[in-house]
Amino acid sequence: MNDSLPPHAGDVPPGDWAAALAEADAQAAQARPAGSASNLFPPLGAGAGATAAAREDIDLVLDIPVQLTVELGRTRIPIKNILQLAQGSVIELEAIAGEPMDVLVNGYLIAQGEVVVVNDRFGIRLTDIVTPSERMRRLGR
Repeated sequence: MNDSLPPHAGDVPPGDWAAALAEADAQAAQARPAGSASNLFPPLGAGAGATAAAREDIDLVLDIPVQLTVELGRTRIPIKNILQLAQGSVIELEAIAGEPMDVLVNGYLIAQGEVVVVNDRFGIRLTDIVTPSERMRRLGR
């Protein structure tokens, strides 16, 4: 899955996705401590500090396409085993069942999440956003 929604997500009634997202937001709000950063800082672009020039600057990058990848797991397989794969073959991944999936943008980890199903369509609910300092720490490994 390389987009935030499957290519055929338009087949799912918008109300179902909205309900699933609202439920996720409610769960996240309940889990968020009272003094968390999202309660301390207003959304970007809100308030007296926002100017028309700043809004124009962010508008320049809003339409730039990026590659979003949801990674279920990885494995290394010798070529001889790949050539033996057939329909119904099972490839064992290094990830453990139930482990959060990595969400990468242009190859960089930005979040982790879990699979959700809405009307037989797959999506991903983000459970953890990687902070810039955490991304820098991971690059140093």
